[in-house]
Amino acid sequence: MPRDIPVGNGSLLVAFDLEYRIRDLFFPHVGLENHAVGHAFQFGLWVDGQWSAMGPEWRKDLRYLPDTLVTEVKATHERLQMELVCHDAVDFHEHVYLKKIIVKNPLDHARDVRLFFSHDFHLSGTEVGDTAYFDPRLQALIHYKGKRYFLINCCDAGKCGVEHFACGLTETQGLEGTWKDAEDGSLSGNAIAHGSVDSTAGISLHVPPRGETTAYYWICAGTTCHEVAVLNQVILGKTPETLLRRTADYWKLWVNKEVGLGWTSLPPKVSRLLKQSLLILRTQIDNDGAIIAANDTDTYQSARDTYSYMWPRDGALVASALIRAGYSEISRRFFDFCARIIETEGYFLHKFSPDGSVGSSWHPWWREGHPELPIQEDETALVLWALWRHFERFHDVEFIKPLYRGLIIRAAEFLVQYRNDATKLPEPSYDLWEERRGVYTFTVSTVIAGLRAAGNFAVAFGEADVAATYRTTANEMAQALRRHFFHRDLNRFARGGAFTPSGSYELDMTIDASLVALWYFDVFPPQNPLVESTMQAVLDRLWVNTPIGGLARYENDYYHQVEHANVQSVPGNPWFICTLWWAQYLIACAEDPSDLQEPLTLLEWVADHTLPSGVLAEQVNPYTGEPLSVSPLTWSHAEFVVTAHKWLEKQNAFHAASGSRGPASEQD
Repeated sequence: MPRDIPVGNGSLLVAFDLEYRIRDLFFPHVGLENHAVGHAFQFGLWVDGQWSAMGPEWRKDLRYLPDTLVTEVKATHERLQMELVCHDAVDFHEHVYLKKIIVKNPLDHARDVRLFFSHDFHLSGTEVGDTAYFDPRLQALIHYKGKRYFLINCCDAGKCGVEHFACGLTETQGLEGTWKDAEDGSLSGNAIAHGSVDSTAGISLHVPPRGETTAYYWICAGTTCHEVAVLNQVILGKTPETLLRRTADYWKLWVNKEVGLGWTSLPPKVSRLLKQSLLILRTQIDNDGAIIAANDTDTYQSARDTYSYMWPRDGALVASALIRAGYSEISRRFFDFCARIIETEGYFLHKFSPDGSVGSSWHPWWREGHPELPIQEDETALVLWALWRHFERFHDVEFIKPLYRGLIIRAAEFLVQYRNDATKLPEPSYDLWEERRGVYTFTVSTVIAGLRAAGNFAVAFGEADVAATYRTTANEMAQALRRHFFHRDLNRFARGGAFTPSGSYELDMTIDASLVALWYFDVFPPQNPLVESTMQAVLDRLWVNTPIGGLARYENDYYHQVEHANVQSVPGNPWFICTLWWAQYLIACAEDPSDLQEPLTLLEWVADHTLPSGVLAEQVNPYTGEPLSVSPLTWSHAEFVVTAHKWLEKQNAFHAASGSRGPASEQD
């Protein structure tokens, strides 16, 4: 189930499912710790003797207010004749989640309504040892365990404080939780519970005939009771409305910081998704630098693990998108994070938690009686590639200086040494999809790009001999890639190969969208005939021939596979990343403005297949277009940002070449 409308500030992240229920709540890091672990926080109302929790009975529209990370959710219940308009946000500065609820009464008589909010906390990821209690001093509910405290409160225009409450056991002794207690419109008033617990808070409202009444609800996150009590006082002093308004203003300022590229020349739905993608990207990035792949714990139910990790590959590619969009402060924190986690030998391990600890992995150190490095070498190379893009864009010499020896040179030396002396190609590692071990075109291309980036840094820091070594190695590797991996009979590059005792490679000729790396990382020009023939094969074989369309990941892709029989027409599910890679290739090859129409159509295709909130999943169903796998996927949004910017840059270049004032001048 996708996370339709995440809201966060880099330390506190709250994510809702499509039924508009909180399902993930991370603090104090984005991606660590999850205090909900996918358990639904129920939200509902009681009116006219009837109860309804947010679910299928409610017709919902889940969106954000334009240019913000403040939601605008409209929910209508036909049987109860009730309408709700809700705005959710995490304050941009304080660790506070806020909800504004406007209750609308379409009937001709006044009505008394009770709103109920339940909290199925699993503090620090487990229900063991939690406590929930009502604090009469604060007129609020508190959940705590160890150094994790959450205070829950609410108010309307006339009164503040929780009016109705219940704390109780759940997931034990056959008990479902205190939210069941709300179904009759009243709560038990049980003031404390410990172990596996939940709580429910309620507030009473009077709604006039054909009128509306507003209430507010909030959760404060902290490490002590005093800390959350202070936050509660801040909310009461400043008012929830003020905090919501200032948060909306902050995100409008943030997302519009660089609009001089001519965003107005994009179709409105593409421009909207470009801004929303930047905002959604920010929700998935921890303030300490980790760029998290996705925070959707529905994968936990099947795999008992999540995407809530920092993969250096994903992080580098997302950082490059933010660099292109002008967000230097985020990329700086990411590269500082990388400098802290790189191994002494100069490589990155599989993935990392937001606190810098090594994440879970399925790459072994020992296989078939031999030791091996459990790495994906592209992750090391891409950090160097992205760091050079950062330096090209921002020229922040003093930021780069402390990274030069410990990160840049250390990683580059590893890339030089970790290769086959005879073939000049890298030694085996895992591919970017983390499914197979060998030598892959994508990995080789990123290593070439990483070494060239390191060579550029070495020149900048006055070490010409070091630069020569890196550049020579990169050039040798590019020649070896062509020599060993281009299949002349099939007239295209191989996805990868396995080194054989004879000293050659057994090629894997599966067509894979990751072959875009040949031009994406400037190994060869996009117009190179060898690249053109390879990319044509990618399009011919991987385009999904259904009304949905889009580009699949590779032939007969098994991951979340929908079509098993007709894999010729449906080689896999459409991936946003892969479809956007093809759009970027078309942009790179464009020779006149008319060539930009097809990639613009693909940008619109992406916009047409988002959730109403603008959230992009990893992939979509090839027949229905519904999201599959995690959602939002940070990488999907990053590639959309990159593609839109590349399109605008190419359009502006055409305008400049023709001597006309292009769209960028509209902002002058």
